Amino acid sequence: MSKNTFSIGGVHPHDSKISRGCAIEQLPLAPTVYLQLSQHIGAPAKPIVAVGDKVKVGQPIAEPGGFVSAFIHSSVSGTVKSIAPRPDLAGIPQMCIEIAVEGDEWAPGIDLSDTLVTAIPEDNKAIVEKIRLAGVVGLGGATFPTHVKLSPPPGSKCEMIIINGCECEPYLTSDFRVLMEKGEQVVVGAAILSQVMGGVPCTIAIEVNKPEAIAHMEEVIGKLGYKGISVMPMKMRYPQGSEKQLIDAVMHRQVGSGALPISVGAVVQNVGTALAVYDAVQKNKPLVDNTLSVTGECFPRQANLLVRVGTPIKYIIDYLGGVPEDAVKVISGGPMMGKAIANLEASTLKGTSAILFLTAKQTLRAPESGCIRCGKCADACPMGLEPFLLQRLARANDMEALEQNAAQDCIECGCCLYSCPAHIPLLDIIRQAKGAVLGAIRARAAAAKAAAEAK
Repeated sequence: MSKNTFSIGGVHPHDSKISRGCAIEQLPLAPTVYLQLSQHIGAPAKPIVAVGDKVKVGQPIAEPGGFVSAFIHSSVSGTVKSIAPRPDLAGIPQMCIEIAVEGDEWAPGIDLSDTLVTAIPEDNKAIVEKIRLAGVVGLGGATFPTHVKLSPPPGSKCEMIIINGCECEPYLTSDFRVLMEKGEQVVVGAAILSQVMGGVPCTIAIEVNKPEAIAHMEEVIGKLGYKGISVMPMKMRYPQGSEKQLIDAVMHRQVGSGALPISVGAVVQNVGTALAVYDAVQKNKPLVDNTLSVTGECFPRQANLLVRVGTPIKYIIDYLGGVPEDAVKVISGGPMMGKAIANLEASTLKGTSAILFLTAKQTLRAPESGCIRCGKCADACPMGLEPFLLQRLARANDMEALEQNAAQDCIECGCCLYSCPAHIPLLDIIRQAKGAVLGAIRARAAAAKAAAEAK
Protein backbone atom coordinates (compact mmCIF):
# COMPACT_ATOMS: atom_id res chain seq x y z
CA MET A 1 0.00 0.00 0.00
CA SER A 2 1.38 3.38 -1.01
CA LYS A 3 2.24 5.86 1.75
CA ASN A 4 2.29 8.87 -0.60
CA THR A 5 -0.25 11.34 0.72
CA PHE A 6 -0.60 14.84 2.16
CA SER A 7 0.47 15.67 5.69
CA ILE A 8 -2.52 17.36 7.33
CA GLY A 9 -6.11 16.21 7.82
CA GLY A 10 -8.24 14.32 5.33
CA VAL A 11 -10.99 11.70 5.57
CA HIS A 12 -11.70 8.28 4.10
CA PRO A 13 -15.20 8.10 2.56
CA HIS A 14 -16.11 4.92 0.67
CA ASP A 15 -15.00 5.39 -2.93
CA SER A 16 -18.25 3.99 -4.47
CA LYS A 17 -16.72 3.77 -7.97
CA ILE A 18 -19.70 1.83 -9.31
CA SER A 19 -19.38 3.20 -12.87
CA ARG A 20 -15.68 2.33 -13.25
CA GLY A 21 -16.38 -0.61 -15.58
CA CYS A 22 -18.41 1.47 -18.04
CA ALA A 23 -16.40 2.31 -21.18
CA ILE A 24 -16.70 5.86 -22.51
CA GLU A 25 -19.76 6.16 -24.73
CA GLN A 26 -20.37 8.95 -27.23
CA LEU A 27 -23.61 10.77 -26.38
CA PRO A 28 -25.72 11.51 -29.46
CA LEU A 29 -26.08 15.20 -30.24
CA ALA A 30 -28.86 17.12 -28.54
CA PRO A 31 -31.24 19.16 -30.77
CA THR A 32 -30.03 22.39 -29.12
CA VAL A 33 -27.00 23.38 -27.04
CA TYR A 34 -26.51 26.39 -24.76
CA LEU A 35 -22.92 27.55 -24.35
CA GLN A 36 -22.49 29.64 -21.22
CA LEU A 37 -20.08 32.58 -21.47
CA SER A 38 -18.94 32.13 -17.83
CA GLN A 39 -17.60 28.59 -17.66
CA HIS A 40 -14.05 29.32 -16.54
CA ILE A 41 -12.40 31.25 -13.71
CA GLY A 42 -11.95 34.89 -14.67
CA ALA A 43 -13.81 37.32 -16.89
CA PRO A 44 -16.72 35.98 -18.97
CA ALA A 45 -16.04 35.48 -22.66
CA LYS A 46 -17.44 38.00 -25.17
CA PRO A 47 -19.59 36.78 -28.08
CA ILE A 48 -18.10 37.13 -31.58
CA VAL A 49 -21.13 35.70 -33.41
CA ALA A 50 -24.60 37.11 -33.96
CA VAL A 51 -28.09 35.64 -34.01
CA GLY A 52 -28.66 33.93 -37.36
CA ASP A 53 -24.99 33.06 -37.95
CA LYS A 54 -24.14 29.59 -39.18
CA VAL A 55 -21.38 27.91 -37.15
CA LYS A 56 -19.34 24.71 -37.34
CA VAL A 57 -17.96 22.47 -34.61
CA GLY A 58 -14.73 23.96 -33.26
CA GLN A 59 -15.40 27.47 -34.57
CA PRO A 60 -14.71 30.25 -32.00
CA ILE A 61 -17.96 31.89 -30.90
CA ALA A 62 -16.71 33.93 -27.92
CA GLU A 63 -13.32 35.48 -27.14
CA PRO A 64 -11.60 36.01 -23.77
CA GLY A 65 -12.92 38.93 -21.75
CA GLY A 66 -9.62 39.51 -19.96
CA PHE A 67 -6.19 38.03 -19.26
CA VAL A 68 -7.68 35.32 -17.04
CA SER A 69 -10.39 34.17 -19.43
CA ALA A 70 -10.81 31.67 -22.26
CA PHE A 71 -12.13 31.23 -25.78
CA ILE A 72 -15.39 29.34 -26.22
CA HIS A 73 -16.00 27.31 -29.37
CA SER A 74 -19.15 25.94 -30.86
CA SER A 75 -19.55 22.31 -29.84
CA VAL A 76 -22.00 21.66 -32.69
CA SER A 77 -22.75 22.84 -36.21
CA GLY A 78 -25.92 24.80 -36.78
CA THR A 79 -27.52 28.22 -36.40
CA VAL A 80 -27.15 30.71 -33.55
CA LYS A 81 -30.71 31.16 -32.28
CA SER A 82 -30.15 33.56 -29.38
CA ILE A 83 -27.57 35.26 -27.17
CA ALA A 84 -29.40 35.83 -23.91
CA PRO A 85 -29.51 35.01 -20.20
CA ARG A 86 -30.54 31.48 -19.27
CA PRO A 87 -30.76 29.87 -15.79
CA ASP A 88 -27.68 27.87 -14.81
CA LEU A 89 -27.51 24.81 -12.53
CA ALA A 90 -28.47 26.93 -9.52
CA GLY A 91 -31.20 28.80 -11.43
CA ILE A 92 -29.11 31.98 -11.69
CA PRO A 93 -29.34 33.69 -15.12
CA GLN A 94 -26.09 33.47 -17.14
CA MET A 95 -25.43 34.73 -20.64
CA CYS A 96 -25.54 31.85 -23.11
CA ILE A 97 -25.22 31.32 -26.85
CA GLU A 98 -28.03 29.07 -28.05
CA ILE A 99 -27.29 26.97 -31.14
CA ALA A 100 -29.79 24.81 -33.00
CA VAL A 101 -28.01 21.67 -34.20
CA GLU A 102 -27.92 21.03 -37.95
CA GLY A 103 -25.69 18.08 -38.82
CA ASP A 104 -22.16 17.68 -37.46
CA GLU A 105 -19.80 19.66 -39.69
CA TRP A 106 -16.40 20.46 -38.18
CA ALA A 107 -14.28 23.55 -38.82
CA PRO A 108 -11.39 23.07 -41.28
CA GLY A 109 -8.02 21.91 -40.01
CA ILE A 110 -9.24 19.78 -37.09
CA ASP A 111 -7.80 16.24 -37.15
CA LEU A 112 -10.52 13.80 -36.07
CA SER A 113 -8.51 10.66 -36.84
CA ASP A 114 -7.43 8.17 -34.16
CA THR A 115 -3.79 8.37 -35.29
CA LEU A 116 -1.55 9.05 -32.30
CA VAL A 117 0.78 12.02 -32.93
CA THR A 118 3.86 11.76 -30.71
CA ALA A 119 6.26 14.27 -32.31
CA ILE A 120 5.97 17.48 -30.28
CA PRO A 121 6.51 20.88 -31.95
CA GLU A 122 9.65 22.68 -30.79
CA ASP A 123 8.25 26.23 -30.50
CA ASN A 124 6.96 26.46 -26.93
CA LYS A 125 5.42 29.91 -27.41
CA ALA A 126 3.44 28.56 -30.37
CA ILE A 127 2.30 25.62 -28.24
CA VAL A 128 0.99 27.89 -25.47
CA GLU A 129 -0.77 30.03 -28.08
CA LYS A 130 -2.43 26.92 -29.55
CA ILE A 131 -3.64 25.96 -26.07
CA ARG A 132 -5.00 29.49 -25.55
CA LEU A 133 -6.76 29.58 -28.91
CA ALA A 134 -8.29 26.14 -28.19
CA GLY A 135 -9.96 27.43 -25.01
CA VAL A 136 -8.35 24.79 -22.79
CA VAL A 137 -9.10 25.19 -19.08
CA GLY A 138 -8.42 23.05 -16.02
CA LEU A 139 -10.87 20.15 -15.92
CA GLY A 140 -10.28 19.17 -12.31
CA GLY A 141 -12.98 21.54 -11.06
CA ALA A 142 -11.47 25.03 -10.96
CA THR A 143 -11.50 25.61 -14.77
CA PHE A 144 -8.50 27.96 -14.60
CA PRO A 145 -7.34 28.89 -18.13
CA THR A 146 -4.45 26.53 -18.90
CA HIS A 147 -2.38 28.98 -20.94
CA VAL A 148 -2.21 31.30 -17.91
CA LYS A 149 -0.87 28.49 -15.72
CA LEU A 150 1.76 27.83 -18.36
CA SER A 151 2.89 31.48 -18.27
CA PRO A 152 4.32 31.91 -14.75
CA PRO A 153 5.11 35.45 -13.55
CA PRO A 154 8.69 36.76 -13.67
CA GLY A 155 10.84 35.27 -10.94
CA SER A 156 8.77 32.09 -10.72
CA LYS A 157 10.08 28.80 -12.02
CA CYS A 158 8.33 25.48 -12.52
CA GLU A 159 10.23 22.50 -11.11
CA MET A 160 7.61 19.80 -11.64
CA ILE A 161 4.44 19.12 -13.59
CA ILE A 162 1.90 17.07 -11.63
CA ILE A 163 -0.86 15.34 -13.59
CA ASN A 164 -3.78 14.82 -11.21
CA GLY A 165 -5.26 11.37 -11.78
CA CYS A 166 -6.29 10.82 -8.16
CA GLU A 167 -10.04 11.26 -8.69
CA CYS A 168 -10.49 11.06 -4.92
CA GLU A 169 -14.17 12.11 -4.89
CA PRO A 170 -16.54 9.18 -4.34
CA TYR A 171 -18.47 7.97 -7.41
CA LEU A 172 -16.45 9.86 -10.07
CA THR A 173 -14.84 7.60 -12.68
CA SER A 174 -14.43 9.73 -15.82
CA ASP A 175 -10.70 10.38 -15.23
CA PHE A 176 -10.15 6.66 -14.65
CA ARG A 177 -11.80 5.83 -17.97
CA VAL A 178 -9.75 8.52 -19.75
CA LEU A 179 -6.55 6.98 -18.33
CA MET A 180 -7.63 3.51 -19.45
CA GLU A 181 -8.89 4.48 -22.91
CA LYS A 182 -6.86 7.59 -23.77
CA GLY A 183 -3.68 6.94 -21.78
CA GLU A 184 -1.37 7.47 -24.76
CA GLN A 185 -2.86 10.88 -25.50
CA VAL A 186 -2.61 11.84 -21.81
CA VAL A 187 1.09 10.95 -21.75
CA VAL A 188 1.78 12.96 -24.92
CA GLY A 189 -0.13 15.86 -23.35
CA ALA A 190 1.99 15.51 -20.21
CA ALA A 191 5.16 15.53 -22.33
CA ILE A 192 3.97 18.72 -24.05
CA LEU A 193 3.34 20.40 -20.68
CA SER A 194 6.76 19.29 -19.43
CA GLN A 195 8.50 20.67 -22.52
CA VAL A 196 6.69 24.02 -22.30
CA MET A 197 7.83 24.43 -18.70
CA GLY A 198 11.46 23.77 -19.56
CA GLY A 199 11.69 19.99 -19.65
CA VAL A 200 10.89 19.57 -15.95
CA PRO A 201 9.99 16.15 -14.49
CA CYS A 202 6.35 15.12 -14.72
CA THR A 203 4.55 12.93 -12.18
CA ILE A 204 1.20 11.30 -12.91
CA ALA A 205 -0.46 10.80 -9.51
CA ILE A 206 -3.04 7.98 -9.31
CA GLU A 207 -4.67 6.59 -6.16
CA VAL A 208 -4.13 2.90 -5.41
CA ASN A 209 -7.82 2.03 -5.83
CA LYS A 210 -7.11 2.24 -9.57
CA PRO A 211 -4.42 -0.46 -10.00
CA GLU A 212 -5.37 -1.07 -13.64
CA ALA A 213 -4.77 2.60 -14.44
CA ILE A 214 -1.42 2.62 -12.63
CA ALA A 215 -0.24 -0.46 -14.53
CA HIS A 216 -1.58 0.81 -17.87
CA MET A 217 0.02 4.23 -17.57
CA GLU A 218 3.38 2.73 -16.58
CA GLU A 219 3.18 0.53 -19.68
CA VAL A 220 2.27 3.49 -21.92
CA ILE A 221 5.12 5.61 -20.56
CA GLY A 222 7.57 2.79 -21.25
CA LYS A 223 6.22 2.31 -24.76
CA LEU A 224 6.27 5.98 -25.77
CA GLY A 225 9.74 6.57 -24.32
CA TYR A 226 9.40 10.16 -23.12
CA LYS A 227 12.03 10.98 -20.50
CA GLY A 228 11.19 12.36 -17.07
CA ILE A 229 7.57 11.12 -16.89
CA SER A 230 6.62 8.69 -14.11
CA VAL A 231 3.59 7.36 -12.24
CA MET A 232 3.29 7.85 -8.49
CA PRO A 233 0.77 5.56 -6.71
CA MET A 234 -1.04 7.53 -4.00
CA LYS A 235 -2.68 6.44 -0.78
CA MET A 236 -6.49 6.64 -0.86
CA ARG A 237 -7.36 9.76 1.06
CA TYR A 238 -9.76 12.63 0.43
CA PRO A 239 -9.13 15.42 -0.72
CA GLN A 240 -5.95 14.03 -2.28
CA GLY A 241 -6.80 15.56 -5.67
CA SER A 242 -7.05 19.10 -4.31
CA GLU A 243 -4.18 21.12 -5.74
CA LYS A 244 -2.39 22.11 -2.54
CA GLN A 245 -2.81 18.68 -0.96
CA LEU A 246 -1.49 16.95 -4.08
CA ILE A 247 1.60 19.17 -4.16
CA ASP A 248 2.21 18.32 -0.49
CA ALA A 249 1.82 14.59 -1.25
CA VAL A 250 4.08 14.54 -4.32
CA MET A 251 6.69 17.24 -3.59
CA HIS A 252 6.41 17.54 0.22
CA ARG A 253 6.03 21.29 -0.13
CA GLN A 254 3.26 23.43 1.35
CA VAL A 255 1.70 26.28 -0.63
CA GLY A 256 1.33 29.32 1.62
CA SER A 257 -1.88 31.18 2.39
CA GLY A 258 -3.01 33.09 -0.69
CA ALA A 259 -0.08 31.80 -2.74
CA LEU A 260 -0.17 29.97 -6.07
CA PRO A 261 1.32 26.49 -6.67
CA ILE A 262 4.07 28.04 -8.82
CA SER A 263 5.40 29.67 -5.63
CA VAL A 264 6.72 26.22 -4.62
CA GLY A 265 7.68 25.24 -8.17
CA ALA A 266 4.61 23.21 -9.06
CA VAL A 267 2.15 23.28 -11.95
CA VAL A 268 -0.81 20.91 -11.51
CA GLN A 269 -3.01 19.80 -14.41
CA ASN A 270 -5.88 17.32 -14.46
CA VAL A 271 -5.90 14.15 -16.58
CA GLY A 272 -8.66 15.62 -18.75
CA THR A 273 -6.65 18.81 -19.19
CA ALA A 274 -3.61 16.83 -20.37
CA LEU A 275 -5.87 15.13 -22.94
CA ALA A 276 -7.27 18.52 -24.03
CA VAL A 277 -3.70 19.84 -24.42
CA TYR A 278 -2.88 16.87 -26.67
CA ASP A 279 -6.01 17.52 -28.75
CA ALA A 280 -5.23 21.23 -29.06
CA VAL A 281 -1.54 20.94 -29.94
CA GLN A 282 -1.42 17.70 -31.91
CA LYS A 283 -4.90 17.66 -33.48
CA ASN A 284 -5.90 21.36 -33.66
CA LYS A 285 -9.05 20.40 -31.78
CA PRO A 286 -10.54 23.00 -29.40
CA LEU A 287 -12.14 22.01 -26.09
CA VAL A 288 -15.67 21.20 -27.28
CA ASP A 289 -16.38 17.98 -25.38
CA ASN A 290 -15.57 16.30 -22.09
CA THR A 291 -16.05 12.95 -20.39
CA LEU A 292 -18.44 12.83 -17.44
CA SER A 293 -19.82 10.09 -15.18
CA VAL A 294 -23.55 9.53 -14.66
CA THR A 295 -23.93 7.45 -11.54
CA GLY A 296 -25.49 6.73 -8.14
CA GLU A 297 -26.76 3.57 -6.40
CA CYS A 298 -30.34 4.42 -7.30
CA PHE A 299 -29.52 5.00 -10.98
CA PRO A 300 -30.07 1.81 -13.01
CA ARG A 301 -27.75 2.62 -15.94
CA GLN A 302 -24.25 3.66 -14.96
CA ALA A 303 -22.32 5.49 -17.69
CA ASN A 304 -19.24 7.46 -18.62
CA LEU A 305 -20.21 9.68 -21.53
CA LEU A 306 -18.31 11.85 -23.98
CA VAL A 307 -20.56 14.90 -24.05
CA ARG A 308 -20.45 18.07 -26.16
CA VAL A 309 -20.13 21.19 -24.02
CA GLY A 310 -23.48 22.96 -23.64
CA THR A 311 -25.64 19.82 -23.71
CA PRO A 312 -28.74 20.17 -21.49
CA ILE A 313 -28.54 18.05 -18.32
CA LYS A 314 -32.10 16.80 -18.83
CA TYR A 315 -31.19 15.52 -22.32
CA ILE A 316 -28.36 13.42 -20.84
CA ILE A 317 -30.58 12.02 -18.09
CA ASP A 318 -33.42 11.23 -20.49
CA TYR A 319 -30.99 9.44 -22.81
CA LEU A 320 -30.10 7.10 -19.94
CA GLY A 321 -33.69 6.46 -18.87
CA GLY A 322 -34.75 9.49 -16.84
CA VAL A 323 -34.51 10.46 -13.18
CA PRO A 324 -35.03 7.38 -10.95
CA GLU A 325 -38.10 7.50 -8.69
CA ASP A 326 -36.15 7.28 -5.44
CA ALA A 327 -33.65 10.02 -6.34
CA VAL A 328 -34.30 13.17 -4.31
CA LYS A 329 -31.16 15.10 -5.20
CA VAL A 330 -29.14 15.47 -8.40
CA ILE A 331 -25.57 16.76 -8.04
CA SER A 332 -23.13 18.17 -10.58
CA GLY A 333 -19.84 16.61 -9.49
CA GLY A 334 -19.17 14.41 -6.50
CA PRO A 335 -20.96 14.19 -3.13
CA MET A 336 -18.24 16.09 -1.25
CA MET A 337 -17.59 19.18 -3.39
CA GLY A 338 -20.30 18.95 -6.03
CA LYS A 339 -23.22 21.36 -6.27
CA ALA A 340 -26.89 20.40 -6.15
CA ILE A 341 -28.64 20.94 -9.47
CA ALA A 342 -31.74 23.08 -9.01
CA ASN A 343 -32.44 23.36 -12.74
CA LEU A 344 -32.23 20.24 -14.93
CA GLU A 345 -32.74 22.41 -18.02
CA ALA A 346 -29.28 23.90 -17.44
CA SER A 347 -26.42 22.76 -19.66
CA THR A 348 -23.02 21.18 -19.11
CA LEU A 349 -19.89 23.30 -18.87
CA LYS A 350 -16.31 22.52 -19.85
CA GLY A 351 -15.61 21.43 -16.28
CA THR A 352 -18.70 19.26 -15.69
CA SER A 353 -17.36 15.96 -14.32
CA ALA A 354 -20.44 14.03 -13.21
CA ILE A 355 -24.18 13.84 -12.72
CA LEU A 356 -24.84 12.04 -9.43
CA PHE A 357 -28.20 10.81 -8.12
CA LEU A 358 -28.73 10.49 -4.35
CA THR A 359 -31.62 9.06 -2.33
CA ALA A 360 -33.37 10.56 0.69
CA LYS A 361 -31.43 8.24 2.99
CA GLN A 362 -28.13 9.43 1.50
CA THR A 363 -28.93 13.14 1.77
CA LEU A 364 -30.96 13.43 4.99
CA ARG A 365 -29.04 15.41 7.60
CA ALA A 366 -29.40 14.55 11.26
CA PRO A 367 -30.61 17.37 13.56
CA GLU A 368 -27.88 19.78 14.59
CA SER A 369 -26.79 19.66 18.21
CA GLY A 370 -24.33 21.72 20.21
CA CYS A 371 -20.60 21.61 19.52
CA ILE A 372 -18.95 19.19 21.99
CA ARG A 373 -15.45 20.55 21.24
CA CYS A 374 -14.18 17.13 20.23
CA GLY A 375 -11.81 18.63 17.65
CA LYS A 376 -12.63 16.08 14.94
CA CYS A 377 -13.31 18.84 12.41
CA ALA A 378 -9.90 20.40 13.09
CA ASP A 379 -8.20 17.01 12.80
CA ALA A 380 -9.93 16.43 9.43
CA CYS A 381 -9.26 19.87 7.90
CA PRO A 382 -6.54 19.48 5.23
CA MET A 383 -5.76 23.21 5.45
CA GLY A 384 -5.04 23.10 9.19
CA LEU A 385 -7.99 25.37 10.03
CA GLU A 386 -10.27 25.21 13.08
CA PRO A 387 -13.78 24.83 11.64
CA PHE A 388 -15.41 24.80 15.11
CA LEU A 389 -13.96 28.26 15.73
CA LEU A 390 -14.71 29.60 12.25
CA GLN A 391 -18.39 28.67 12.46
CA ARG A 392 -18.67 30.39 15.84
CA LEU A 393 -17.01 33.52 14.48
CA ALA A 394 -19.23 33.42 11.39
CA ARG A 395 -22.38 33.23 13.48
CA ALA A 396 -21.10 36.22 15.45
CA ASN A 397 -20.36 38.03 12.14
CA ASP A 398 -16.81 38.77 13.33
CA MET A 399 -15.21 39.45 9.94
CA GLU A 400 -11.88 40.61 11.37
CA ALA A 401 -11.42 37.45 13.43
CA LEU A 402 -12.51 35.26 10.51
CA GLU A 403 -9.79 36.76 8.34
CA GLN A 404 -7.20 36.44 11.11
CA ASN A 405 -8.10 32.77 11.43
CA ALA A 406 -7.80 32.24 7.64
CA ALA A 407 -11.40 31.51 6.69
CA GLN A 408 -10.34 32.61 3.20
CA ASP A 409 -8.06 29.53 2.97
CA CYS A 410 -10.95 27.05 3.21
CA ILE A 411 -11.01 24.83 0.09
CA GLU A 412 -14.66 23.82 0.73
CA CYS A 413 -13.81 20.11 0.70
CA GLY A 414 -16.44 19.20 3.30
CA CYS A 415 -14.11 17.16 5.53
CA CYS A 416 -15.30 19.12 8.58
CA LEU A 417 -18.97 18.47 7.87
CA TYR A 418 -18.24 14.80 7.15
CA SER A 419 -16.48 14.31 10.50
CA CYS A 420 -18.72 16.36 12.83
CA PRO A 421 -20.63 14.14 15.34
CA ALA A 422 -22.87 17.08 16.26
CA HIS A 423 -24.03 17.41 12.61
CA ILE A 424 -23.27 21.14 12.54
CA PRO A 425 -23.47 22.46 8.95
CA LEU A 426 -19.86 23.63 9.14
CA LEU A 427 -19.23 23.72 5.40
CA ASP A 428 -22.33 25.81 4.65
CA ILE A 429 -21.53 28.32 7.39
CA ILE A 430 -17.82 28.63 6.59
CA ARG A 431 -18.42 28.83 2.82
CA GLN A 432 -20.66 31.89 3.30
CA ALA A 433 -18.16 33.44 5.72
CA LYS A 434 -15.30 32.81 3.29
CA GLY A 435 -17.20 34.65 0.54
CA ALA A 436 -17.73 37.63 2.81
CA VAL A 437 -14.07 37.70 3.90
CA LEU A 438 -12.80 37.47 0.32
CA GLY A 439 -15.17 40.27 -0.65
CA ALA A 440 -13.76 42.45 2.12
CA ILE A 441 -10.18 41.65 1.08
CA ARG A 442 -10.93 42.56 -2.55
CA ALA A 443 -12.67 45.78 -1.53
CA ARG A 444 -9.72 46.76 0.64
CA ALA A 445 -7.28 46.07 -2.19
CA ALA A 446 -9.38 48.09 -4.64
CA ALA A 447 -9.57 51.00 -2.21
CA ALA A 448 -5.81 50.94 -1.65
CA LYS A 449 -5.20 50.88 -5.40
CA ALA A 450 -7.58 53.82 -5.95
CA ALA A 451 -5.89 55.79 -3.17
CA ALA A 452 -2.44 55.11 -4.64
CA GLU A 453 -3.57 56.20 -8.09
CA ALA A 454 -5.10 59.38 -6.66
CA LYS A 455 -1.77 60.51 -5.20
